[in-house]
Amino acid sequence: MKHYDVIVVGGGHAGTEAAAAAARRGASVMLLTQRLEQIGAMSCNPSIGGVGKGHLVREVDALDGLMGIAADEAAIHRRMLNRSKGLAVQGPRVQADRRRYRASIQSQLVGYAALETGEDEAVELLTRGGRISGVRTRAGVSFDAPSVVLATGTFLGGRLFRGNERLDGGRIDESPSRRLSEQLRSLELPIARLKTGTPPRLDGRTIDWARLERQPSDDEPWQMSFLPSSVALPQVACAITRTNDRGHDIIRAGLADSPLFAGVIEGGGPRYCPSIEDKVHRFGDRDGHQIFLEPEGLDDHTVYPNGISTSLSRATQDRLIASVDGLERARISTYGYAVEYDYLDPRALDHRLALHALPGLFCAGQINGSTGYEEAAAQGLIAGLNAAAHARSLVPFVCDRATGYMGVMVDDLVLQGVSEPYRMLTARAEYRLALRADNAETRLTGLGIMAGFIGEPRQASFRRREEMRARARVGEHEGVDSDVRREIEEDARYAPYLARQADEVARMRADRDVVVPSPEMLAHVPGLSTEMIERLTIARPTTLDEASRVRGVTPAALSALWLHARKSA
Repeated sequence: MKHYDVIVVGGGHAGTEAAAAAARRGASVMLLTQRLEQIGAMSCNPSIGGVGKGHLVREVDALDGLMGIAADEAAIHRRMLNRSKGLAVQGPRVQADRRRYRASIQSQLVGYAALETGEDEAVELLTRGGRISGVRTRAGVSFDAPSVVLATGTFLGGRLFRGNERLDGGRIDESPSRRLSEQLRSLELPIARLKTGTPPRLDGRTIDWARLERQPSDDEPWQMSFLPSSVALPQVACAITRTNDRGHDIIRAGLADSPLFAGVIEGGGPRYCPSIEDKVHRFGDRDGHQIFLEPEGLDDHTVYPNGISTSLSRATQDRLIASVDGLERARISTYGYAVEYDYLDPRALDHRLALHALPGLFCAGQINGSTGYEEAAAQGLIAGLNAAAHARSLVPFVCDRATGYMGVMVDDLVLQGVSEPYRMLTARAEYRLALRADNAETRLTGLGIMAGFIGEPRQASFRRREEMRARARVGEHEGVDSDVRREIEEDARYAPYLARQADEVARMRADRDVVVPSPEMLAHVPGLSTEMIERLTIARPTTLDEASRVRGVTPAALSALWLHARKSA
């Protein structure tokens, strides 16, 4: 049995960031995946970033992650969303060449000497004395490790739906993880089901591009990563069309074969990215819904029609596509489908993304009830850093709500839980004026350097840019990059509001010193109702600040906790 510090299960966005982050923290790592060639694959849309999501990418990059670099090396279309608004809510987004993005992730992973990859399916978690001790694979190989990160995406009990078709799988033509799902359920963990979906893919050579509204790449150059990139791929244009009344009638006529409306899909879907049949059903008064036609690569004719995720039958999908302006002769190369999968109630985790019930087990990505590449990558980074910390007896790395969007996300997940796939939105961050995408390096890279997991190239870049920031703050502009100047100008513009937020942050952090009793001791707190005890027991907040964000916990309950803490001090 070979020993590692950390085993990562899954080679998607969460798994690759987890493996790399653990290796940067000095851990020996085994990354297990069913297909090595699919490591780093973009399983759904060919884009990285957006409003809220772009903030997460910049934060992952600031902590020396992989996603920002891969996005720049594969970018074939760049667009800064909300450009007319303030920097706090602008969202960098790139269309990525799928093949080049995957190649970049794989190339970056090769650079980690302490990171190995293995092609096999993890089928069993091994335990010893109530703690994680490793993983056993389908091939019968056992790997020993005190820390395991589950980054299983949609593969955990995955099932695919398209009209009356039913397939087992985490993605099309890829097997689900059944035995691991069964084991997690046997441990009586809080497992439930969620669903997501994908649209049909189109052959771009059969689209009438001349009839469609063109959406070019930004003229102004910018990067997703704070590290300079020497790669400059040709930029392509996207296009916009929309559904119409005729297409909506086709959708309504096809609902009889829809697994979503037939009730065979148990899991809840994403409210902010619903299927086209759900849009037509919920917003019946709308005369159309936008479709963004996004090329998937420079050497690939495939086009991703963003906005029409669906699990309708093949025949209905054919008729729907043919009803759309510019797509009348478009050929579907892969039909859309829905995927339903197991997830773990994230309230069973702490802010390290570690499972309370089984020390040494960490979870990241869709297994935690989130959706999206960027959310998965950020969770993977946090889980990987802390899995390494657990294995090597290091200080945990935890990001709070005032430090980063990744802190907002983790806090939301572990205290609130989910009723639908969680997606990052700027509205979720109460300190968003300070948590801009442009200042992620300033906020986070220094923390990573102090924690010892930032590589030398990033450290050198950070020191150089910190010198620029210092010069810009005193009014010097010679030799200062334009993005650094703009960051300092934005700080000055929002200075009064940032000072007010700093006071709020200080009060929030003061409440972190007020300890909340453990679940088994809550019954001894005078004034707490049975309902409050139940809510606090599920969420397991450790401080008064965390308790204040548990859904349904009343001001009276918080006062009772505060008084109990004072008397116990």
